[in-house]
Amino acid sequence: MDAALLLAQIVTTGSLACWLTVGVRDNLLHPSMNETYTAEVMEMTRLQHDYPAEYAQVAHRAITSRHIQTLAFRGVVASELVAAFLLWIGALALLMALVGVASEDTARTLAMYGTTAFVAIWSGFLVVGNHFSYWFCHEGAQNTHFQMTLWGIGALILLVQG
Repeated sequence: MDAALLLAQIVTTGSLACWLTVGVRDNLLHPSMNETYTAEVMEMTRLQHDYPAEYAQVAHRAITSRHIQTLAFRGVVASELVAAFLLWIGALALLMALVGVASEDTARTLAMYGTTAFVAIWSGFLVVGNHFSYWFCHEGAQNTHFQMTLWGIGALILLVQG
C-alpha cells in the first residue's frame, strides 16, 4: 500500500508540474496569448461593453495602465515558474522516496510546498478576477481557475495521506 500511495502522489504531483510547465512555456514563448486577456480583465473591457450599467458601478476598479498590467503578468509568470520548480522538486523527491533513497515525510512536504504554490496561483486568480468582476464576461477563465484550484486541493489531500 505504501508504494501504491507514493506512486499516486508522484503521478499527481508530476501531472501538476507538467501542466504548469506547459503553461509557463507558453507564457514565456507566446506572452501575448495570455497577457492580452490579463490586460482585458484588468481594464474590464468586456464588462464595459456588454454590461455598461454594472460596469458603471465598479469602473473605479479598472486598471488601464499598461505598465501595471505588464508587471502583473510578469509577476504571474514568475509565480508560475517558482511553483513549477517546486512541483518538480516534490515529484523527484517522491520518486526518490519510492526507491528508498529519500524520506517519505520530507518528499511529501516538498511536494506540498509546490502544490500549495499551485493552489495559491489559481485561487489568487479567482480572488483578483472577482475584484474585476470577471464572472460577467470571462466565465471560461473563471471556470478554469476554479478547476485548477480544486485539482490542487485534491492533490494536497492526497499528499497528506501516508
